[in-house]
Amino acid sequence: MRSVAGQVFALQVVVVLLLVVAAVLALVLQSRRDSTQEATSRSVAVAQTFANSPGIVDALRSPNPTAILQPKAEAARMASGVDFIVVLNTDGIRYTHPNPDRIGKKFVGNYEPALHGQVVTEQITGTIGPLVQAIVPVPDANGTVVGAVSAGITISKVSGVVDRQLPLLVGAAAAALVLATVGTALASRRLLRQTRGLGPSEMTRMYEHHDAVLHAVREGVLIVGGDGRLLLANDEARRLLELPANAEGRYVTDLARDPGGVKVDLKGGLNGREHGPEHGRELGLDPEVAELLASGRTVSDEMVLAGDRLLLVNIRPTDRNGGPPGSVATLRDSTELHALSGKAASARRRLKLLYDASVAIGTTLDVTRTAEELAQVAVPRFADFVTVDLAEPVLAGAEARLDDAGRMRRVAVHGIRDDVPLYPVGEAITLLPATPQAWSLGTGQAVFDSDLASSSDWKVQDPERAARVVEYGIHSVVRVPVLARGVLLGMAKFWRSDRSERFDEDDLSLAEELTARAAVCIDNARRYTREHAMAVTLQHSLLPHGLPQQNAVEAAYRYLPAQAGVGGDWFDVIPLPGARVALVVGDVVGHGLHAAATMGRLRTAVHNFSTLDLPPDELLGHLDDLVNRIDQDQTAAGPGDDVTGASCLYAIYDPVSRLCTIARAGHPPPVLVHPDGTVEFPEIPAGPPLGIGGLPFSTAEIRLAEGSRLVLYTDGLVEDRERDLDDGLELLRSSLQSGPPDGGPDGGAARTPDETCEAVIAALLPARQTDDIALLVARTRVLPADRIAEWDVPADPAAVSGVRAAVSRQLSGWGLDEASFVTELILSELVTNAIRYGSEPIRVRLLLDRTLICEVSDTSSTAPHLRYAATTDEGGRGLFLVAQLAERWGTRYTAAGKVIWTEQLLG
Repeated sequence: MRSVAGQVFALQVVVVLLLVVAAVLALVLQSRRDSTQEATSRSVAVAQTFANSPGIVDALRSPNPTAILQPKAEAARMASGVDFIVVLNTDGIRYTHPNPDRIGKKFVGNYEPALHGQVVTEQITGTIGPLVQAIVPVPDANGTVVGAVSAGITISKVSGVVDRQLPLLVGAAAAALVLATVGTALASRRLLRQTRGLGPSEMTRMYEHHDAVLHAVREGVLIVGGDGRLLLANDEARRLLELPANAEGRYVTDLARDPGGVKVDLKGGLNGREHGPEHGRELGLDPEVAELLASGRTVSDEMVLAGDRLLLVNIRPTDRNGGPPGSVATLRDSTELHALSGKAASARRRLKLLYDASVAIGTTLDVTRTAEELAQVAVPRFADFVTVDLAEPVLAGAEARLDDAGRMRRVAVHGIRDDVPLYPVGEAITLLPATPQAWSLGTGQAVFDSDLASSSDWKVQDPERAARVVEYGIHSVVRVPVLARGVLLGMAKFWRSDRSERFDEDDLSLAEELTARAAVCIDNARRYTREHAMAVTLQHSLLPHGLPQQNAVEAAYRYLPAQAGVGGDWFDVIPLPGARVALVVGDVVGHGLHAAATMGRLRTAVHNFSTLDLPPDELLGHLDDLVNRIDQDQTAAGPGDDVTGASCLYAIYDPVSRLCTIARAGHPPPVLVHPDGTVEFPEIPAGPPLGIGGLPFSTAEIRLAEGSRLVLYTDGLVEDRERDLDDGLELLRSSLQSGPPDGGPDGGAARTPDETCEAVIAALLPARQTDDIALLVARTRVLPADRIAEWDVPADPAAVSGVRAAVSRQLSGWGLDEASFVTELILSELVTNAIRYGSEPIRVRLLLDRTLICEVSDTSSTAPHLRYAATTDEGGRGLFLVAQLAERWGTRYTAAGKVIWTEQLLG
């Protein structure tokens, strides 16, 4: 009962109940009144009827009136349903009565007026209860009243019919009460839902707050009914739309006005003028606003111009969830906000352009590509055309001097069309001193020219081309020097044509920001170009410039540096004593100058170790120690580029025995192509990468047929980001199998090592090479048997002369008689030393290759040492003579002992 709905329900129930009670009471009272009137009417009618009945006057004048009238009166009473009919004389004595005891007695009642000719009716309470009696006169023929007749009837007898109808009336009233209560409950329930159970004070407070908020908010609120009438407008809406005071209740379309001041009814009517009292302007809605409000359509954040205000309009229907038809509109003055948002949007676009420029510019370390990215990111969002000119030394990685500033080359042109009459890419441009371009370069300041057609200074550079530029429609330009870290690199120009507005001061700052970001990237690319050129020069200086002359193998190679940076891949073909050759392929992990320098150190070390004629596994062991020392030196020197790892494959091929001894340290295995064209990956023990330290290396020996091709490579050939090692090796196998076999049954020509290199590179070179590729292909040869001579020498000094004689005869057979004397001296000394200091068996071997090779082997591991004898010494001059007579000499160790060898030049 606290809520408005509960109180309304209780009030309506009480009202209905009171109405029902009043209706019943009224019905009862009415029935009482009607009963009295009915009793009166019936008693008067019965009395008059009996008084005027025939023979009544004669009966009154007869000697015994009772005897005549009593039967007639009772018969009439019974027929009429009244309670009594009494005939009395002029003295008021009864002649008749339903109770015979009352006959002859005085009549009780007011009968005197009846004796004077009047009809008398009265309500009395007799012995039979409340009743109505009527007294009428009985006149004779002369009009003389000779007596009176009284008829009476009790009220209860007349009201019995009404009393029988009363339960029905009460039931109908009760049903009406129930129906009214149910209807009231339903209406109260809806009212309870609409008022949310609020009490009267709460409702009052809510509406007061609602009214206060409605007119206090800085947002206009309008409610328009379903018929188009304006139902409500708060103060802000009146202010924003300049509504008149009587706007509420009028059609929205009638509130429209035209710009001239005459209100325009959108339906076609003309309603006259209505001016605001404060400023004299016409009050009313703009036609566009009126049409929008009258449309009733749903609107979200629609911008509408109302006078000099820019309004943000939202319209929603009010008939949702059972509400009344119509719409509610909210208005917000966004004039200043729109101006601020326009500036914010412009700033946002500029920031977005700068952000995109920071992402899009400098994706590569290529000077030209970076300039092209600057041009592409600025078109068409900032300029219609962009050109970038760089000083020619910058393209080579050098710094531009002041005297180079006027000599530039166009490296980028980009625009919305391709037929622009600007200098094309590649054009050499020499700026004249008096031009704005040269002034901007000289001062390092950016300038803009908003009207090229009326400017004349810039046309001095190329008047004919300038005229075509203006005729093309280009009207303004921003010239920004490309400066980075105090180094002048070139100039960027931003051009706009007829499709865009002219450049202003804000555009100048944005152009400077764009160019500054690009300048840093261009300078980085320039520095990289310079450093890359230096690194490539260093790398090329450290790599072989050609293959040495030797007869053990026919070799070819390919070296492809990475597209970005230089690496530490290398290869080598090193001639060894005994007509042998060493094949080397290695790879230093990483890129840059440090990797290239480390590669040079390792390659030099391999050359030095190979002069010791070490086996492959021992050579890799020494190389591993060297890498460890390099790492330790670098660590001791402080932070820097450590050697993160290196790999190497070292193979020695002997064309006499056709034996190839191979060892590898973390390097991919070699590929062997047999003379019949089959491809094999020999099982070579995989040693750890160089620099691990402490782990041994193992060798494998393969006897190769003449004409076999040994393919050595680095991992950049078979592995990249889009191809794993297994796929690369399989592709390498396929590329080596294709083509004619070496000496195959079809008689096709054997593929040369150079052709093999071309085929492999064509098949495996990735689209974007991220690592260096070194490829070395060696086809084996065999030293002919007729160029080999061997003798076993007993451990007897007397056998030396026999050896000299045999050697002399062999050299004579080879046509080398002129070398006999020197050779005999060399072998005499070597054989004598072997007999004196070595152990059996002792063997002598002559090899005729590019040089004459003499080898003396024994099973002793003691090596001779070159001594310089004094003038008084008797011995110690033998090896000195050998060193003087031979081109080269040395010692190599074998599994069975050692070999002392010499080489002599032929011819």
